[in-house]
Order: sequence, then C-alpha cells, then structure tokens
Amino acid sequence: MATTSDEETRTAPRNAVDRFFKISERGSTVGTEIRGGLVTFFTMSYIVVLNPLILGFAPDGTGAFLGGGPGDGSNLPAIAAATALVAGVLSILMGVVANFPIALAAGLGLNAVVAYTIAALPGMTWADAMGVVVLEGLIILVLVLTGFRTAVFRAVPLELKTAISVGIGLFIALIGFVNAGFVRPGAGTPLELGVGGSLAGWPIAVFVVGLLVAIVLQVRQVRGGLLIAVVGTTVLAVVVQALTGVGAGGADNPTGWHQNVPALPDQLVQLPDLSLLGQFSLLGSFAKIGALSVLLLVFSLLLADFFDTMGTMVAVGGEAKLLDAEGSPPGAQRILVVDSLGAIAGGAGSVSSNTAYIESASGVGDGARTGLASVVTGVAFLLATFLSPLVAMVPSEAAAPVLVVVGFLMVVQVAGIDWRSYEVGVPVFLTMVLMPFTYSITAGIGAGFIAYVVIKVAVRKARTVHPLMWVAAAAFVVYFTLGPIREALGV
Repeated sequence: MATTSDEETRTAPRNAVDRFFKISERGSTVGTEIRGGLVTFFTMSYIVVLNPLILGFAPDGTGAFLGGGPGDGSNLPAIAAATALVAGVLSILMGVVANFPIALAAGLGLNAVVAYTIAALPGMTWADAMGVVVLEGLIILVLVLTGFRTAVFRAVPLELKTAISVGIGLFIALIGFVNAGFVRPGAGTPLELGVGGSLAGWPIAVFVVGLLVAIVLQVRQVRGGLLIAVVGTTVLAVVVQALTGVGAGGADNPTGWHQNVPALPDQLVQLPDLSLLGQFSLLGSFAKIGALSVLLLVFSLLLADFFDTMGTMVAVGGEAKLLDAEGSPPGAQRILVVDSLGAIAGGAGSVSSNTAYIESASGVGDGARTGLASVVTGVAFLLATFLSPLVAMVPSEAAAPVLVVVGFLMVVQVAGIDWRSYEVGVPVFLTMVLMPFTYSITAGIGAGFIAYVVIKVAVRKARTVHPLMWVAAAAFVVYFTLGPIREALGV
C-alpha cells in the first residue's frame, strides 16, 4: 500500500477552492485567508471616506465639481459608492486572475494629482481629467502585455528589491502614525509627537491602546490578532466618543478624531449612487491643453503607477514569503496586468487611478497567502457600496495600529542587506529613507535606481548594469525634473 508523507498530506488540496487558490500548498487555510482579507479591508477602507473628500471639493478648470452640484458635499455619496465598487471589482479580479493577496483601490497621492493638478488646469473638465487617467492605464497595459514592465521588474537587483520592501515598511509605519495623529506637523519642525509634543486627547489614547493590543497579539501569535485589534479598538473608539463627545479634529479641536468620527450610524444600509460610472472623455484633454501637456501629465502618472506597484508586489510577496530566488512573486505578469486595468477602471469610474495597496501587507501579516484574501477584501468593498455608514464608523485610530505592526514585520528584512558594500548600501539606504521622508514610494525607488547606476559607473562597473536599469534611471531623471521641464516648455 502506498504511503503519504506528512508534507504531502499538509499540502494536499481539501476542495475545489483550496485547489484553485493553492491555499494548502502555500501553508494557509480558508479561515486564515478570510481573516486576512478582512484585515486588509479594514486597514484600507478609509479610502471610501477619504477619496470623496479629495475629489469632491476640488473644482475643475471650468469651476464645476465632480458629479455636478454646488460643491457642498452633496456629490460625496456618489464618489464613495464608485470608489468602493471599482476597488471591489479590481480586488476580486486580482484574487481570481493573479492569485496574489493584494487589494486595489483609488491611489492616494495620485487622486490628489488628478484633483489639484490635472482637473484644475484652465478649460479642463473632470471628464477630461479622468480621460487622461484612462489613457495612462491603456499605455501601461500595453507595456505589460509586451513584457516590458515585467522585464524592467526582473532587471532590478535583489538588494534594491529588498530595500524597496524595507522602505515601504518604514513608509506605512509613518502613514499609520500620521493617520492616527500620533505624529503630525509641528511648530517649527516638520513633524512632532502628538499635539505640541505630548500625547494629548482621547483619540491618541485609543490609538496607543490599539497599538499595544496589536503588538501583544502579534507577539503571542494569536490567530486573527490584527483583525481582533481593529474591531476591538473600533468598539473602544465608539464608546469613548459616546462618553466624551470629542468630535472631529481640526484647527479649533486639535485633540479630536484625526479623520472620521466613530459613532453608531443612523442607518446601516443605503442604495449606492453609481451615476459617475463612465463619465470620462478619453481625448478631450488634447483640445483643452494641447498634446505636449497631456503627454507630460500621462508620463508623470505612468511612472508613479509603474514603480509603485512593483514595490508593493515585492513588499507584500516578501512578507508572505512568496518571492523566488530573484525576488519576484509568482504570476508577476498577471499581477501587473490587473494593476494596469486598475488605472483604466479608476478613470472610467471617475474615481482616479486604482493601484495595488501596500496596506495589503496587513492581511498578509495576519496570515493571508493567496488570492482568496483579495476576493474577500473585494467582496467587503462591494458590500461597502451599501454599507458605507458602517465603514465610516471605523476611525483611522483603530486601523493605524495594524500599519505600524506590519511596518515592523517588513523592516526585519533589512538583515539580508550587505551594508559593508557601499555599492549596495548607498542606493539601498536612499531607497529606504526617501520613501517615508518624501511620502512617496516612487521617489524612493527613483533615488535608489539613479544612485545605483551612478555608483556602478564611478567604480567602473557600468557593464554590470542591466540595460533596462539605465532606461529606468533616465526616466526617473526626467520624472524628478518635470516641473522645470514643463516651465521651460511653457506647458
């Protein structure tokens, strides 16, 4: 009679879902994937609230607001519904097509560029601006399908890929601290602790409690610990708000809740307004601002999308221990294809370019290893189109502790870098520190790439640099000087 080894038993698929997503093969379980997907959703669900605030109050070049209306916030529910719908569809697509635990949603930073730079140009409408986003997504999709984007990714040295992962860990930890108001702009300093250098206010206390709970649960390796921390801290926040009436933070209330106020909603369910879907003009911008200006705008969006996702792939894959010997995740081509569709779908849905979220690492930190987690996150986003009041109940102070803990988990990879070699150490250092210092994954990657090429030339090892690294470094030089270039060209 044939015998089966313990390893074969452990990795044998238990059912069709297990087989399709390779759950047992990757050492996970369905329950773990569901928890991980929910952790990712709660960690990034703030985008359903924040994206409307960024896009909804910014007039376009004609003075009109996204979705119409007088700019009094009446368009926010439609933006929130479209934001959740596009994020849900794309996250499910990522899980089913690429089987990778990364969720997608409207990109922070990119949405601000669309709102305050592209749409605000004289004569531009919101439909024109979203058309620029769709155009950028189509170009990226072509680069992926031709293999160029994947080839560039594989040309990046392993040390720089590790640095990208570590840098993103530092970056998302800073995002967590900032979103919770634990760190904020200071008086005379770029950043300071809390309010005036002290931890004042109930919301910060809630964040600290949530962070300590998340740390303890992680150290004790409690299953679903990060999800428990999010839910438990949200309950605490609702109770604190009910008892103290702290209210929303602002210039007149610096110790208030940093983003949204945790409170039981008046209603749990409401029908979504999907009127923004399809409101874009693919080529309208060319007649408004000229072909050269459009191309420069597309290039700036494209480069940010191009490399942000590469960094996120490496960071999440590294945390999930899914990278191969060259630092590449399984199915990289499929991941990049879905991500490229994110820009197209985001523009077509009038919610700005959608991209892979580094907050996905929170779900991975809770055990997620497969695309099933992304499907769960996507389903949660779809439900959020109806349950937006419930989503808004989770304050950033409750989700931020997870980002800090996951930031630590990603930074531990720094031990694999050879700091004794300056040829490696300097580009790695610049990559790592400039991500949090500039609040930009793209800026950190660009600085590391340029430094790597320059140092290799300086030590007479230019031949060891992959040709595509030269191309990427040159593109980043242009990217970093886009402002002066546009000024010199008068566009």
